[in-house]
Amino acid sequence: MSRIHARLAPRVRKTLPQPVHDFVRDRYHDARTLARRNPGRGRLLPDFIVIGAAKSGTTTLYGALSRHPFVRPCVADDAYFLGTKEIRFFDWGYSRGEDWYRSHFPLERERDEFAREQGRPFLTGEGSPSYIAHIWTPPRIRQLLPEVKLIAVLRNPVDRAYSQFQMSRKEGVENLESFEEAIAREEDRLRPEVDRMTADPYYTSWDYGSWSYLTRSRYAEQVERWLAHFPREQLLFLRAEDLFVEPQQVLDRTHEFLGLPVHRYESITPMNPGAYDDVIPRETRARLAAYFRPHNDRLRELTGVDFGWDRASVAV
Repeated sequence: MSRIHARLAPRVRKTLPQPVHDFVRDRYHDARTLARRNPGRGRLLPDFIVIGAAKSGTTTLYGALSRHPFVRPCVADDAYFLGTKEIRFFDWGYSRGEDWYRSHFPLERERDEFAREQGRPFLTGEGSPSYIAHIWTPPRIRQLLPEVKLIAVLRNPVDRAYSQFQMSRKEGVENLESFEEAIAREEDRLRPEVDRMTADPYYTSWDYGSWSYLTRSRYAEQVERWLAHFPREQLLFLRAEDLFVEPQQVLDRTHEFLGLPVHRYESITPMNPGAYDDVIPRETRARLAAYFRPHNDRLRELTGVDFGWDRASVAV
C-alpha cells in the first residue's frame, strides 16, 4: 500500500486541496496505527538528523551516510509520501505522536545484536530538509531528542532560491512564470501563512513550502532559532558546494562529527539533482547577492564558518 501511495503522492498533492489532503493523510495513518498497534514499541529514536536546507544536496549526503557500515537508515517510504529519508515528523507529522515517529527506525534488539557482533552499535537517523526553516521544529526536537546530532547542508542562497523556484514550477505548485515576479511577491504571498503558522503550531502550509524562495535562503535567522535551543557543538554546518565537488571530504567531516569510523566510498552519485534548462539572469543574481550579503555575514558570526558565497557565486 505504501508503495502505491508513494507513486501517487505528487499527483495527489497537486490535485487535492490542502485541507482535504491533510484529512486523508491523517485518516490513513490512523488506520495504520490501529492495524499495527503500538508500531513504535521497542524501536529506536535517531542519533542524528539532517535538518536542511532544501535543494542543497541533503539527499546525496543522507544517501551516502546510509551506506556506512555502522549506520542503519530510517524506513520512510510511506512517510507523508515524500521520499525515503524525509519523515517530517517535527513539522508536518507532529500530531502523529512519538510512537508513530519511532515506527520508522530500527528495533532496539537489532542494535543490541549488531553491537554484540561488531563490537559497537550502529547509528540511525533521518533527513528532513524542511526542518531547518520551520519555526516550531527546534523546540520540539530539543524536547524529545536533547542530545541528537544535527547536520545542516547550506547552499549559496541565490542558487538555492532559484533551484526551489524551478522545482516548484516543475511540480506545478508555482503558477508565476517569472522568478523575478515570484520573489517580488513573496513577502505578500507568505505573510498570512507565516502569521497563521506562528499562531497555530499545528498548522501546515503547502504555500509556504512552495513559495519561500528568499525566506528559506535567509539562513542566519533560522540558525539563530536552533542555537536558542541547542549548543553550537551539536550542530555541523556543511557547504553544499563542497559536497558537490569533494563529497568524500565532506563525508569524512560528517563521520568525525558523528563519531563514526573512517569509511571510503567507492562512488558518491548526486541524488535528486535539479537539471533545469534556464539559468538565473545575471542582473538578478547580482541583486540577490547584495540582498543576501548581510544575512551571510550574520551566518558567519553565528556558525564560525566562512561559506565564501560573497566572493564567488557558485551556480550549480
